Amino acid sequence: MKEFFFDLETTGVKYWKNGIHQIAGAIVIDGTLTEEFNFKVRPNPNATIEEEALSIAGVTKQQIMQYPPMEDVYNSLIALLGKYIDKYDKYDKFFLIGYNNSSFDNQFLRAFFTQNGDNYFGSWFWSSQIDVMVLAAFELMSERAKMENFKLMTVAKQIGLSIDETKLHDASYDIQLTIQIYNAIQEKKLSKVKP
Repeated sequence: MKEFFFDLETTGVKYWKNGIHQIAGAIVIDGTLTEEFNFKVRPNPNATIEEEALSIAGVTKQQIMQYPPMEDVYNSLIALLGKYIDKYDKYDKFFLIGYNNSSFDNQFLRAFFTQNGDNYFGSWFWSSQIDVMVLAAFELMSERAKMENFKLMTVAKQIGLSIDETKLHDASYDIQLTIQIYNAIQEKKLSKVKP
């Protein structure tokens, strides 16, 4: 099984208008962490950059405009994917895994491919992505009413993870928390199944 954990930081919340400035994650093959990545990205030149979004991530417009161009990062990302996937084999794909990725990150990542002239996103990834927020919602159903919100930090704390709040909203840290939540849920499920 090939898993592609990822998190993005963006210049706003609209994938058709805003752009990506960070792509971070990890590749897990058959349960083994194989490789981690953290790409800083100069957003698409046509992207709208919203100061509020940058302030949440703790970066400035001047900083992100110094990052490598999106075309270079796209090429690096494709090279990374190509190490593990044969894009011409329809049975060889990654599961996309993230936190709230089904309603946010996946659209931005797909748009990133399209902006780089690549309409073959589905050659790399199964369409049935895994959203850790949804898994956590099922796991924490009985506790949900007592929780302030269902943000990544809140969920991580609820399942007992320690958090460094100064690192939140950096994609490389957020994906570490996502992986820890995912693993905790999987371990809990496995322990319920054992006799």
